[in-house]
Amino acid sequence: MDKDATLPLAGTRILDLSRALAGPYAAALLSDLGATVIKAENIKGGDSSRAWPPFEDEHSLYFDSCNRGKESIAVDFYSQPGRELLWQLAMSADVVLENFRPGVLATMGLDPDELRAAKPELILASVSGFGVTGPLAQAPGLDQVAQGMSGLMSVTGPDVAGMCRVGVPIVDMVAGINTALGIAAALVARGRSGEGLEVSTSLLETGLALGAFQSQRYLSTGEVPVPQGNTHPALTPYGVFATADIPLIIAVGNEKQWQQLCGLLGAPELVERPEYATGKLRHANEAALKDELEALLGERTAEAWLPLLRAAAIPSGPIYNYAQVFADEQVRSLAMVETVQRADGSALPLVRGPISVNRQAPRIRKAPPSLGEDTLEVLRGLALSEEQIAGLVDAGIVLAAPPPPA
Repeated sequence: MDKDATLPLAGTRILDLSRALAGPYAAALLSDLGATVIKAENIKGGDSSRAWPPFEDEHSLYFDSCNRGKESIAVDFYSQPGRELLWQLAMSADVVLENFRPGVLATMGLDPDELRAAKPELILASVSGFGVTGPLAQAPGLDQVAQGMSGLMSVTGPDVAGMCRVGVPIVDMVAGINTALGIAAALVARGRSGEGLEVSTSLLETGLALGAFQSQRYLSTGEVPVPQGNTHPALTPYGVFATADIPLIIAVGNEKQWQQLCGLLGAPELVERPEYATGKLRHANEAALKDELEALLGERTAEAWLPLLRAAAIPSGPIYNYAQVFADEQVRSLAMVETVQRADGSALPLVRGPISVNRQAPRIRKAPPSLGEDTLEVLRGLALSEEQIAGLVDAGIVLAAPPPPA
């Protein structure tokens, strides 16, 4: 049996109209789980992220990083024949995914109310910048704007003067995860009722939800959180500590781990010190405690400490750059990198999806597509004749990429 047929979303068809990161990230996760994802792109350049660095030759690695497992059809979104084709694609799908500003979908001939009236079981999923209501509902939004407006940047960095964004577009990616979760829930609900749902999120809502206890700190106490660098804002000792050579992350999350750490460092008397007797007191005396711990940790190298810390079940690890990440034995054992072949024959090492099913890690089912790479096959799947397809190509309504090399 084809392994893809056993995946949870096998047989589910998704029309992916999204671009950039949040929507494409959601669709890639759904493809990992077995869904067939048809990525419909505007014939004029396609997904905007195709033009974003970094590049390998003419390939955008930004685009490649979150468009695995998809089929690309390139369509003139704003011509009447193109709109009719998009409608056919929507009617052939279980899910329509988009991340335009509210109302834009209707201007493309895909009014959500009309779609649902024509196909009540259709699931509509959307990601916007600021949500569907409020004064900014029609404003464009991107990840760093959401990081700033949601409070995430205000708690990231060494101090108030050095507030900064998270080093990856974290709000985009988590918005994608939220969207994929919403779609999965809507598919389950449809299995019970037969009716499709509309699920949506926004970058701002996602960023606010990511605030977790920092948001709750303000709501419940009125205290405005500030950035604390690599020191945990609530737990102590928990953060980055100097050793005899390179720093280590050591994360003590409970009293047992605190006692284990003190014993391991040869300083069991720290447990009895009144200023360190509880987690709350350790946090209040954080600077002094860090000085004491680093004096002890400075007696050995990070390489010497790590096996001892892990043997004592104290969460710990080094700070890697990406070259070190992919050389690490644990990372290699997870087989997170799979090399696939693009349509032009070039090899592309990609990080696979993170969700295993029945202890089977996901495989990358298809390399990220070139623009219009699968146009002909997708149109054939809509039962269009070869003459109709040729007419659409000749009229410039669709773009069909050249066939891949033998």
